[in-house]
Amino acid sequence: MTMNVFVGIVIPFWGTSLGSALVFLMGGKMNRNVQRALTGFAGGVMVAASVWSLLIPAMDQSAHMGKLSFIPAVVGFLLGMVFLLILDTFTPHMHMGSDKAEGVKTKLDRTTMLVLAVALHNIPEGMAVGAVFAGLISDSAEITLLGAFALSIGIAIQNFPEGAIISMPLKAEGVPKGKAFLYGALSGAVEPLAALITILLSGIMVPILPYLLSFAAGAMIYVVVEELIPEMSEGEHSNIGTMFFAIGFSLMMILDVALG
Repeated sequence: MTMNVFVGIVIPFWGTSLGSALVFLMGGKMNRNVQRALTGFAGGVMVAASVWSLLIPAMDQSAHMGKLSFIPAVVGFLLGMVFLLILDTFTPHMHMGSDKAEGVKTKLDRTTMLVLAVALHNIPEGMAVGAVFAGLISDSAEITLLGAFALSIGIAIQNFPEGAIISMPLKAEGVPKGKAFLYGALSGAVEPLAALITILLSGIMVPILPYLLSFAAGAMIYVVVEELIPEMSEGEHSNIGTMFFAIGFSLMMILDVALG
């Protein structure tokens, strides 16, 4: 079981790293429509994962509460949204395509703040994987090994383009290939760390598992609504992002239902 958990929480990181490695194979700046499509795909995966892998299991695990089984899901979901709002407000970061820094004022360079922006997005994904594997460890009847790996693989699939989205623009801005790859990979390093912290928390307080699952869902939905949807809808041909959102949602739903 320990090895399964280790492999499960590391898989998303490898997805980011492999995507970042595209900087060695592809040259030039990423096409705007391609970036819009990849952003939409990532958003679709995250929304589907939030519903099928997190919120529904959270309510299933609270079934003993009867008609009030929605309470842990709602409370955790809202707390997750607030948590990401606080991180987004105070963490210094900068988004691709923007020259305006967000969060508290700092003397960090542009590259570091770009990496922090992606790392900020990856925290809830790591928490989601950690919460699901925590449910597996606690022998939750609602979470199976295949179901946990389905989420981990789904997050890794959407992390692949995310890695490319950060490493390739950095290269286009003049950052050496090796450093661009390293920055892209490091942005995903927060995921296994966030997953491990979530697992440890659930081990200390097992009854909060439904809250952790929905907390991770709220954090991911915040990222989708606050960042990914605006990015994929900006400018002309926004329907490209919308269609890839649907593809990402469908793929994650298939993985969760077929393997879960």
